[in-house]
Amino acid sequence: MKRNTTLGRLSAVLLVASILSLALSPRAWAQTKFKTLYEFSGSKDGQYPVAGLIFDQAGNLYGTNGGADTAGTVFKLSPNSDGSWTESVLYSFCTLTNCADGASSYAGLIFDAAGNLYGTTAYGGASGGGIVFKLTLNPDGRWTESVLYTFCTLTNCVDGGFPAASLIFDRAGSLYGTTVVGGAHDFGTVFQLTPTADGRWKEKVLHHFTDGKDGASPYATLIFDAAGNLYGTTMFGGTSSNGNVFKLTPRADGSWKLSVLYSFCSVTNCGDGGEPFAGLIFDQGGNLYGTTWVGGSRGSCADSGSGCGVVFELTPNSEGRWNERVIHRFTGGAQGGEPRAGLTFDRAGNLYGTTELGGALGLCKFAGRAGCGVVFKLAPNSKGAWTETVLHHFVDHPGARPVAVPIFDAVGNLYGTTLGDGTATHGSVFEITP
Repeated sequence: MKRNTTLGRLSAVLLVASILSLALSPRAWAQTKFKTLYEFSGSKDGQYPVAGLIFDQAGNLYGTNGGADTAGTVFKLSPNSDGSWTESVLYSFCTLTNCADGASSYAGLIFDAAGNLYGTTAYGGASGGGIVFKLTLNPDGRWTESVLYTFCTLTNCVDGGFPAASLIFDRAGSLYGTTVVGGAHDFGTVFQLTPTADGRWKEKVLHHFTDGKDGASPYATLIFDAAGNLYGTTMFGGTSSNGNVFKLTPRADGSWKLSVLYSFCSVTNCGDGGEPFAGLIFDQGGNLYGTTWVGGSRGSCADSGSGCGVVFELTPNSEGRWNERVIHRFTGGAQGGEPRAGLTFDRAGNLYGTTELGGALGLCKFAGRAGCGVVFKLAPNSKGAWTETVLHHFVDHPGARPVAVPIFDAVGNLYGTTLGDGTATHGSVFEITP
């Protein structure tokens, strides 16, 4: 059945965060300073932070986690005058009966203008299909959680289920996101949540994925362009069943039209990449950039054997189509492999990201693949080529397997999270200083 097939994908990819699985780069190794800000214990503070971090205006970091032994938390890290950081748990999930308040957040957080936090959990809720939540800061310094929407509320999960991606706001205050499964065909949805006059939120599915040319199983966060169109990726489906980049355009009648900008594995041996796990970013010229989990150079670090992932660029042409160009192929060796996270730009136009595996191949052996992952930088040159530099290779203690995009602070330091090895380590928050 479709539901079993899709949930199998969920187990194989999304649940990897709960039970999953440096770059010893002799030449392309940047002399940067690495510091672990916090190491999760796997108990009350949670474990396995899949998502990235956000800053508030005071310089505090916020994130989420969730794993096999705990239902996860929303946490805050505050810098101290001596350079250390203090962790505090803002909310622990699954405190209500049957986890009605949600469980296991794989998505990052966003702020609204009033300082409230919003996010999703992949599980929990009244029907077990995940929730959208809001955290409000009280005068006493505590945070109160409210469930804005519970998924799989409608028959057969037509409203979507298991949201794994972060949310985004539009200018009117509506929220947008994706679900991995559910929808009319059980291959995921793009949804909108709109606040109503009575304080509730109304859900509307903008697209039901079919596992056809339009794709299936969107894991990634959406982005808007200046005209109000939405862009995202699906991990599966498409022409070759290896995922898409799609665009959703609003119509005058309130519906949305989906168009496929690119289907992966369109070239021999998936040299163009396949199975994009992460979302997209724009450059100043309107080009799109992202990563794929597999594809590229043929190698054995991916389950499919079709490569260890790529960094790609999509450029619109005069005909309204988009041309894909691979700007970097991972090999699974010292330079990293299997990027599950998206990318971020610095002010100079360099790209930064992480790979889950690769690096020091003698460490962190998961399912026959090796390495604890890397943080990398891609720098463009005048000829249009990009050069990779490894900023840090993880060696398992305490950090292993970064699967979230790092973020910059105001002075150019990078911050990110690692999952941990799933046994001895339970994830960490790190800082890289140039």
